[in-house]
Amino acid sequence: MQETKTIRVLIAKPGLDGHDRGAKVIARALRDAGMEVIYTGLRQTPEQIVEAAIQEDVDVIGLSILSGAHNVLFPRVIELLREKGADDILVVGGGVIPHDDIPYLKECGIAEIFTPGTPISQIVEFIKNKLSAGGKKQ
Repeated sequence: MQETKTIRVLIAKPGLDGHDRGAKVIARALRDAGMEVIYTGLRQTPEQIVEAAIQEDVDVIGLSILSGAHNVLFPRVIELLREKGADDILVVGGGVIPHDDIPYLKECGIAEIFTPGTPISQIVEFIKNKLSAGGKKQ
């Protein structure tokens, strides 16, 4: 009998963005889908996010942003994960992100960007499909 590992997700709000309703909706939906979710709260630095992800041994970091600083903050999270040897953590982003910015973010290492209106089921399936049954990202 093969044991399946519960997917651990850290939901974070980087930067000075003070709106977290969407992040809380996603956190609850992922929890309802059987994932273990840690929510860091508002106004987190990339350093705080990466440290929490490593301490909590998460499989996924979900970054939510509405402030427009995604082209700076999202790549910084990826850079710090690489520096800490934790770049096996899957990183996804969401929020109000212009479609023209998405290719750059993916080039930096963000696995996927979910914009407003993305069905929650699509987010859940993306995460599950990207992770193996017992490990980090593929």
